[in-house]
Amino acid sequence: MRLRGVRRSSNVEDRRRSGGGRVAVGGGLGGIALLVVLAIGYFAGVDVTPLLNDSTMQTSSEPRELTPQEQLAGEFAAQVLATTEQVWGQVLPEQAGIDYRPPVLVLFSGQTASPCGGASGATGPFYCPLDQQAYLDTEFFATMEQRLGAEGDFAAAYVIAHEVAHHVQNLLGILPEVEKLRQRASEVQANALTVRLELQADCLSGVWGSHVDGILEPGDVEEALNAARMIGDDLLQKRAGRVPQPHTFTHGTSAQRSGWFARGYEAGNIAACDTFSSDDI
Repeated sequence: MRLRGVRRSSNVEDRRRSGGGRVAVGGGLGGIALLVVLAIGYFAGVDVTPLLNDSTMQTSSEPRELTPQEQLAGEFAAQVLATTEQVWGQVLPEQAGIDYRPPVLVLFSGQTASPCGGASGATGPFYCPLDQQAYLDTEFFATMEQRLGAEGDFAAAYVIAHEVAHHVQNLLGILPEVEKLRQRASEVQANALTVRLELQADCLSGVWGSHVDGILEPGDVEEALNAARMIGDDLLQKRAGRVPQPHTFTHGTSAQRSGWFARGYEAGNIAACDTFSSDDI
């Protein structure tokens, strides 16, 4: 991505200096198993720290200075967020007749609080509709590249675009409607609804990608498609040493996630992202 000259969004709340730095502790799960459990937590948006048997990273509450890597990650996130504001500020009124109100992106390190519950490094990126804010531990970018095989700056940008897509779903009224349906559904039915919601967010991320002007470089779209494949429920469950169980999926398979991102990118239109009316997702 060519982000030089791209403005930084002012809708960023950086909590990383207020403690939360990681301190390693031993015991419990082995290194590989620990990383797999954390990876599942990141992308499921579920706090998996009770499964870690005290083997994860504890956090410090002491104020601290950001590392150079953290500073760069924060600048990158603010610039990517600005591109989502530009795209959805134009696309949402044109295609849906709705004014776009951008979310706030909360950057944290280790752990923080949200109206939707505690956020930790094991929770990963998520969107909270109660305060209309997205939450991101910037250490996740390194986890993507080093542990999940999702390399590249556009792959990292896709993560932010995906959480912003949930905000777009909220503005469109889709998020609250799905939550109502989930409350009346069985666990299997609720999971199936969540899969369609997540695949729609992947598709909307593709719509964003198709409207980002002048900053894409050769290979960027492939990076996003690869990232979507690397975080499919089937692949994550295999990495955890489990046989994939479709009825437990909450985000979709690798093929589904990359396929719906590609559909949104190719169409550039919100109408192409109706996963709830599609018989074949």
